[in-house]
Amino acid sequence: MTMETKSAFVAVVGRPSAGKSTLVNLVCGEKVAIVSSVPQTTRNAIRGIINSESGQLVFVDTPGRHASEKKLNKKLMALSDRAMDDCELILYLLDTSRAPGPEETAIAERLQPFAGRTAAAFNKTDLPSADYERTLNFLAEHLPQLPQSRCFKISALKNEGIKPLLACLFEMAPAGEPVYPDDVYTDQEITFRIAEIIREKAVMRLREELPHSIYVQVEDAELKQQGPQKQVLWVRAFIVTERESQKGMIVGKGGEMIKAIRLAALKDLNRIFEWKVDLDLRVKTGKDWRHNDNILNRITGN
Repeated sequence: MTMETKSAFVAVVGRPSAGKSTLVNLVCGEKVAIVSSVPQTTRNAIRGIINSESGQLVFVDTPGRHASEKKLNKKLMALSDRAMDDCELILYLLDTSRAPGPEETAIAERLQPFAGRTAAAFNKTDLPSADYERTLNFLAEHLPQLPQSRCFKISALKNEGIKPLLACLFEMAPAGEPVYPDDVYTDQEITFRIAEIIREKAVMRLREELPHSIYVQVEDAELKQQGPQKQVLWVRAFIVTERESQKGMIVGKGGEMIKAIRLAALKDLNRIFEWKVDLDLRVKTGKDWRHNDNILNRITGN
């Protein structure tokens, strides 16, 4: 008897910093989404792919859902809405270490029409501040259509409780052929991945407010042959900030900050790609870029 093959796109939704990107990286076995404690680091619908004997799940890591009238945030929320509408399944990730609050309530209510194709993961249960019962009671009140059999305690950071969650998602997935080859774990373009890795390293090192004021633009990327068996991926990229006064913070005293960002990015890039990466990293100003529709569309993939 031949086992039925399952295939589904899974929208991963939740509040900022709930651990969505950490979970997607974990289940895919590779770094496909950047991770940061800064809310709303994810600015695009990132796809990570898991292949198993049961079939294929394509996880769509969406921006954290956050109440704000800023133009960038509205575009990010539109991305999340579209993923929920388009994907066969939804994985709702809740942070058990934080009290739910009004943003969590808004997400749960938004998910009510999709409860039949939704599973929930209660993340960060390894933390001392975790309150599983509080989160479970919240979900029972605000998303009562979701059965407890599709709710799972997990720790994405410590790889705990993941197997039962994936088994549930495969069980929920419809029959179908894989969308991607079985040796592919993401469909992101090379230049997008480079820009995201650089942005992650910048976000980790800059002041609290500055990360929201920057984006990364890859100006050139060229694969060069160095000898008969060696190829080097040469990249020129810019960290773009809104104001001229912010450039000094990114460059740092004597260029120390941008050097640290560059070296940290290179460490990841040389691990991810099969070629050696040579990165020329600079800083420039893009005045009021967060109000520029062309730039916002390029960043969010709209």
